[in-house]
Amino acid sequence: MTNLIRRLPWFVLILGSLTLGLAPFFPQPHLFEKIQMLINGERSRGIDIFDLLLHGLFPLLLIVKAALSFKHSNIK
Repeated sequence: MTNLIRRLPWFVLILGSLTLGLAPFFPQPHLFEKIQMLINGERSRGIDIFDLLLHGLFPLLLIVKAALSFKHSNIK
């Protein structure tokens, strides 16, 4: 699994994070709005959880790839 994440291009992860995770930028990024609604208990149906996972997938993969790259660079 880590090899698959390492092979993902940075550009694709950054672009996906910016478009799917943050758009629309105003008044509040979509992903932050979904997380806030979940914390407030406003979103608890299955489709709401799926929507949160869908919008959070690219930022999550970007964080994991950055962590793997940082870990790999510190080993050498």
